[in-house]
Amino acid sequence: MESFSLTWIDWTIILIYFIFVLGIGWALKKYMSDATAFLEAGRSLPAWVTGLAFISANLGALEVIGMAASGAKYGMATVHFYWIGAIPAMIFLAIFMMPFYYGSKARSVPEYLKLRFDEKTRGFNAFSFAVMTIFASGISMYALAVLAKVLLPIHFELGPFTEFDLYLVVSAVIVLIYTYLGGLSSAIYNEVLQFFLIVIGFLPLVILGLVHIGGWDGMVEKLALDPATAGFQHSWKNISSSHPMGGVIGIVMGLGFVLSFGYWCTNFLVVQRAMAAGSMSAARKTPLIGAIPKMFIPFLVIIPGVIAIALINMGDELFNIPLKGAGYDYDMVIPMLLKRYLPTGVLGLGLTALLASFMSGMAGNVTAFNTVWTYDIYQSYIVPGKSDNHYLRVGRITTIVGVTVSILTAYVAAMFNNVMDFLQLIFAFINAPLFAAFLLGMFTKRTTGHGAFWGLLSGTLSAAVVHGFTAPVGATSLVKGGWAGTVIREFPSEMAQNFAIAIVAFSVALTATLIISYATKRTKTDAQLKGLVYQLTPKTIDDSKLWFQRPAAMAWIVGIIALILTIIFW
Repeated sequence: MESFSLTWIDWTIILIYFIFVLGIGWALKKYMSDATAFLEAGRSLPAWVTGLAFISANLGALEVIGMAASGAKYGMATVHFYWIGAIPAMIFLAIFMMPFYYGSKARSVPEYLKLRFDEKTRGFNAFSFAVMTIFASGISMYALAVLAKVLLPIHFELGPFTEFDLYLVVSAVIVLIYTYLGGLSSAIYNEVLQFFLIVIGFLPLVILGLVHIGGWDGMVEKLALDPATAGFQHSWKNISSSHPMGGVIGIVMGLGFVLSFGYWCTNFLVVQRAMAAGSMSAARKTPLIGAIPKMFIPFLVIIPGVIAIALINMGDELFNIPLKGAGYDYDMVIPMLLKRYLPTGVLGLGLTALLASFMSGMAGNVTAFNTVWTYDIYQSYIVPGKSDNHYLRVGRITTIVGVTVSILTAYVAAMFNNVMDFLQLIFAFINAPLFAAFLLGMFTKRTTGHGAFWGLLSGTLSAAVVHGFTAPVGATSLVKGGWAGTVIREFPSEMAQNFAIAIVAFSVALTATLIISYATKRTKTDAQLKGLVYQLTPKTIDDSKLWFQRPAAMAWIVGIIALILTIIFW
């Protein structure tokens, strides 16, 4: 594949970005005097910083590359990951769940599970979350290596090693340096920088693409040239049981409820940003501040994917999507659009925005992994009772280990032609049953530690069983399912299969948790559960001076905007 033609202006922009990234880590190094500062950012950051970091931690390579790929593969139906699959859950997190997380003074989501349930429940979640973050970080590294392979004019083979392996290691080293130096604070401030870079870098791409194909109406005309993509401009209108994303039940229950609430409400990667805020009020506002740009991100990352399909349909001679197996390599949509539309200088800015998204995703997962491993695994089970400086050193060593293992998981991600499919599969295994435990634990004081633990375990095992006996159409790898040897059900796509797995995992975990909780003795008293269960927690008093700054008012505003956008693109 022909490499990008970059000039000294493009290289200068990219170099300046890397200097800023490493400079932030170096500048914050002197403040990393203890484990709290390194792993929790001292719980001192303002709401606007944590709010933008909250959304930017999610706006990594997984979203920029994965959502553009899904836009090309599924059309505007991909917006369900935002208006159905994110906004309601972010509102729920802000209004109902942050008072528990922040008020309990838990340092992580697994530690909250210990306070609410017991040690074994915390241990199960800590280990499963550590595995999830390592895989997610590996997906980001894979995506960056793929980009660099297209971008840079370096071609070599040294035995089994190619330029892909080189780029994988180089990207890992860059993230390792700035997270090792500045910890969570470095990751958060870099995420704020990366958010603005992504917006500035991709907005010209969308504008130029739409202008070239005749605006929105021109895009609709080009999509209609192929019966398979006709109607790609709608989010709900063409949804049926045969749709690649599955039917209404799969989207509403699998994505909109189970996967969405499981991710935004229990995933420590994003919750950690809110927990770094300087007050309860700031912590509750963090998801709502992040929700405002989140609603409009589809116009930057999904529409480019739809534009790419319109270009293919119209036979644009200067644009193509490489093949991968029997279909398109959808993960290459954004790099190929950048190559097609952005001129010198602007190309450098667009590539820098893409690089920023990778750094954001990798660093976010690595810092979340650091905290959970150090506090919830190492301190709890391996070496308890040591000094704060000891755990600070362990946190830094964990950074190195986490990045190294992530490199290995990057090669697993290479088996998928859409990294978002792979990511949602991981969430279906881990976040779906976890949300069942949280839902019951936060709103019923009768839920026991035995119920939560066996509910989590049964939910995860049921996800594995469904994955083993189902597969997407055309699956060629056991990673995509069917590993049990018999395929009982074929789904129209990997994403539809993921939604089904999530629904089953959540339902089994919820049922098992309920049954076992009522069959076992409650060990936590009301006094021990104060601040951990909704009915035993005093109402939060907000200190906002203006009515529209209060979390409840902000939640209404966010919800109404999301509803209007859904109706417009129905």
